[in-house]
This record gives sequence, structure tokens and C-alpha cells, in this order.
Amino acid sequence: MTQLSIGEISDRIFGTDVPFAVTAYDGSTGGNPAAAVTINISNETALRYLVTAPGELGLARAYITGDLIVEGIDPGDPYDFLALFLDDFGPKRPAPRDVVDVAKSLGLSSFRVPPLPAQEVAPQWRRAVEGLRHSRKRDAEAIHHHYDVSNDFYELVLGPSMAYTCACYPSDGATLEEAQEHKFDLVCKKLGLQPGMRLLDVGCGWGGMVKHAVKHYGVTALGVTLSAEQASWAQQHLKEEGLDDRAEVRFLDYRDVTEGDFDAVSSIGLTEHIGVKNYPSYFSFLYGKLKEGGRMLNHSITRPDNKAPALTRGGFINRYVFPDGEITGVGTIISAMQDQGFEIRHSEDLREHYARTTRAWCKNLSANWDECVQDAGEQISRIWGLYLAGSSIGFERNNIQLHQVLGEKLTRTGAGAYPLRPDFGV
Repeated sequence: MTQLSIGEISDRIFGTDVPFAVTAYDGSTGGNPAAAVTINISNETALRYLVTAPGELGLARAYITGDLIVEGIDPGDPYDFLALFLDDFGPKRPAPRDVVDVAKSLGLSSFRVPPLPAQEVAPQWRRAVEGLRHSRKRDAEAIHHHYDVSNDFYELVLGPSMAYTCACYPSDGATLEEAQEHKFDLVCKKLGLQPGMRLLDVGCGWGGMVKHAVKHYGVTALGVTLSAEQASWAQQHLKEEGLDDRAEVRFLDYRDVTEGDFDAVSSIGLTEHIGVKNYPSYFSFLYGKLKEGGRMLNHSITRPDNKAPALTRGGFINRYVFPDGEITGVGTIISAMQDQGFEIRHSEDLREHYARTTRAWCKNLSANWDECVQDAGEQISRIWGLYLAGSSIGFERNNIQLHQVLGEKLTRTGAGAYPLRPDFGV
């Protein structure tokens, strides 16, 4: 048997024509010595993470804990580093003899799973003890995991708008804040909001849509969120702006909204959390909250097709960012809305806008890195750097999309209030 160093193992698996160099705690090197980025496997724990979970999950675990050090990158904005790995690059298929040499060189201890980062949630099968996926309890836990980091952290990353959904850039040179304002305005126009109307905003976050609709369109609005942190922040800011007489944000499951007869419903970034199997009951519930002639706008991340599984099990996003999150193609969403009675009036893909939005958030994270680490800790801040940079690349390369779908509730005779031509600009 040939005893291989860690650097030699890397070269057997990946080769040397790679976009990175490798250094390891055993003193060995590998990879491409001319590369701008060096991956330092600094201790045995890092190696065990990589061996026990080959691929993105093992890399993420080792990087998040700081056991794997990537030299030459900005942890708040690792966009360029991640882009290297998303090009045509991957492990080679080693010869059988190499497999034996690699396994024996690593030794049995390398195949023991180290303690996992505290931020990682259990796999799907283990989370069954928390209740069925998308039960009220489990949905609340998933929302808490992601959204209740701290309002201060989100202010540093999202900026003054506190809008944690895809912005819509009205021009190439528009700022993030201008784009978020434009997004809310676009939603209001698509919904046909007029003074005196009543709006229900489900999954309202920090109340950005509620505030914009009340302030600029003269409506009365109710927003609901499963995050207590968001609801508290939103209600306080609505009060400070003197809008709390016509605007309210409640810490509430959307299924517990008792009011009805709304003129419009907006759902901006909630559909990803409810589960595809729950689409019929979700859209049926919201259809029932509308008066005849009322419109609903659904804004959500989507897949480029309707064939891929909605739930990606075991990956970085599922374990660290959106536990139980599910996304599917816009065709599935449109079909579900139609089947519950909505007439689909308009659909729009804002994919490129979300790529820009996540890049802007990543740059905010980088610019405020020390403050973010002080507030949330380095591990959570590293997770967000990976998540935002990777998301931006995903939107750019059409691995994921963002669709707004507008539906209307007709009268029993098929009449609607929608104009002959749309009354909004796109």
C-alpha cells in the first residue's frame, strides 16, 4: 500500500488543474500552486468533515467552524470563490487502486463524524419528532431558525428598507433601497390598490409592504408573520410613523386570520415555506379571504421547471438556511391557483433582479462584517456569506428563479374588475 499525504489525496481525487491550492496540517500541499485561492485543511476535524460528508455539506461544515480556512477570500462576500466551484469542475473518478490507497491512508479515525456546528438542523427523517413537515409547530420552528437571528443583524444586511425579498430594479443604476421601494410599488399597482381598500399581507416580514401600501395608497392593511421578532419591530416602526391607526402587523399564523372580505392579498416570500402539498389549502384559504373582484399577488422563489423535487434533502440550504423549505416551477403555482378559483391575469420572472438583490445584501454583510460577527457570531455570519453569494450565482445561472403571479377572484357569472389593459408598469 502507498501511504498518501493529504495533498496527494487531493490530487488523486481532483487533479492539479483546479482553481485552488491545498495546504494541510500534515505539512503537505496539493492542487494548483498558481491558483489565487488556497484551501487550508488546518486540522483533523476539517478532514473528517470533508471525508464524512463529501461535497457541499462537508465543505460548509468545515468552513463554518473555521477548521477549514480559505485564504484570499472575503468571508462576508465569498462570491468569487464560490463561482470557481460552479464552473465545469468536480472530482475525478479514481482508479480502484487509488480508492484503496486513499481509504487506508486516511485511516478509520477520519471516517468518524465530528460534532456538527450548532446552527445545523437535523436531517428530515430525524426532524419527524418535531411533527409532520409543515405542521404549525414545525413551521414555527423553521421560521424561528432563520428569521429570529436579531433585528440588528438584519438591519445591517438588508439595509434601511428591512425588506427580505427580491427587489425590482427600475434602472441599471438604481440602489437597493430604490429597488425595494419600486418592488412594493409594483405590487401595489398590480393589486390595483386604491384609498379605502383593505389589504391582507401574509408572511409580511418587517412590514415593508404594509407600510408602503398604507402610506402611499391610502389602504388599511393587516400583516401577519410567524416571527415574533419581525412583528415587534414592524409594529413599533408603524407607530413611529403614525400609521398604526390603519396598519397592523400581528405575530400570527396566516391560517388564524379571522377577518375576511379583503380587496387584495399579497404573499411576498411565504410560499417557499408552506410545502407544495399544501398549495391547494393555502390558495383556497386566501381565495376565501377575498371579496369578488379582489386580486392576489403571489411572489416566490421558483425552479426553472416543474419536474425537479421541491424539497432538496441534506444540502447546505436545507440544513442551515431554510429547514423544510420547498420550491417548484411557476407552472405548479399557477395550476394550484387556478384550481382554487383564481383567474391568472399576469406572471413575471424577476430572476435577474434577485441576483442583484442578493449581491447587494452580500456587500452589506461584507461592509458591516465586524458588527455582524459581534451581533450574531462568526459562524452565523459565515453561513450568511455562503448563502447570499451562492444564491446570487444561482439566480444568475438560472438554477433558481423568482416569479410574481397575479390572480383575480371573479363573480359567479365570470365578471371581474380587471381592466382591459393592465393598470401597472412592468
